[in-house]
Amino acid sequence: MDREALRMVFSPEFWRMGVLWTLSLLYSYLLLFLHGRAANSRRRRDVGGRDGGGGGRPICVVTGATSGLGQAAAAALAREGYHVVLAGRSAQLLSKTTQEIRRKQPDACLEAFQVDLTSYISIKKFETSLKQWIRDSNREPSIQLLINNAGMLAKSHRLTEDGIDEMMQTNYVGPFMLTSILLPLLKNSRVPSRVVNLTSFTHRCVSEIDVTEEALRRVKFGQRSVGGSYPLASTYEYTKFCLLMFSYELHRQLHLSSGISVMAADPGVVETGIMRELPPCLSRFAFFVLRVMNLLQKPDIGIDAIIDAALAPPEASGKYFFGGNGRTVRSSALSYDMEAAKKLWAESSALLQEMQLRDYEFRRN
Repeated sequence: MDREALRMVFSPEFWRMGVLWTLSLLYSYLLLFLHGRAANSRRRRDVGGRDGGGGGRPICVVTGATSGLGQAAAAALAREGYHVVLAGRSAQLLSKTTQEIRRKQPDACLEAFQVDLTSYISIKKFETSLKQWIRDSNREPSIQLLINNAGMLAKSHRLTEDGIDEMMQTNYVGPFMLTSILLPLLKNSRVPSRVVNLTSFTHRCVSEIDVTEEALRRVKFGQRSVGGSYPLASTYEYTKFCLLMFSYELHRQLHLSSGISVMAADPGVVETGIMRELPPCLSRFAFFVLRVMNLLQKPDIGIDAIIDAALAPPEASGKYFFGGNGRTVRSSALSYDMEAAKKLWAESSALLQEMQLRDYEFRRN
């Protein structure tokens, strides 16, 4: 075991992940056993026969689509009849992923676009490219499904070009901006559209939330620290907690007024590259222990909650999908704090407006 791994083993964050995260996962499965409920009609059939605008297949956008859960979800939704837009940072990986899916599904309808959620400018370019492709395809300007899947577990504090902690922007601020920017396309859909946000059982580890402007700016700019080291575990938990609160607030604002459904999906523990920044010996050991405990899933199985959320009936909007088979459970009590969610929304919206103003002034000059 190298020095970096030893240092991490003796850090509070390592034991937070090893103990609290495991307990949170087990508690989620306990809730599933005691109170898990299946949404009515787990899957909508014949998706491909529905009009996605201009007579074509409904359009689904999947972020982080080049590996793990994103790739598996893109393939599954293509099988369900969606025209899937794969969104990712690497053009090379997007091309490789598209070829892999088409090799197994020759009739899959796929498009690929680059987008970096740590950059507001990249998100705006993605919007422009997506709208242009829709126009060129003679479709109505709409999409039917957005899967905010992209996420990361960073081991160090890094600022993005937007001046935000990289993990916070990848896991929450970026999806918030992307959803807000694509909202007109979702509202334009002839058929009920949907947003699915991938959260995590780790949100249960968040015991308190300070949503004052000062506190939220500390979170935004990566100033949460423990003894001078980057609190990777607690920051990850907080980003997923924020995404969950955003999901519930988006549901409250949109479902009754516009008919857009908003679901949260928790895939549990899945064998992906999420821990690629951690020392390899520790990530291998973690997967080994989880496999022995029968808690580790392959991506093809881990996507069940995502697909359930994507294909559940509209009345399941606002639910927390977990465990597959269309089942939902309650998230943490703190995540249902409506006042905190409204404050988080207002602060996130202010940040988006700041990015928009900065971009406008840059273009003008």
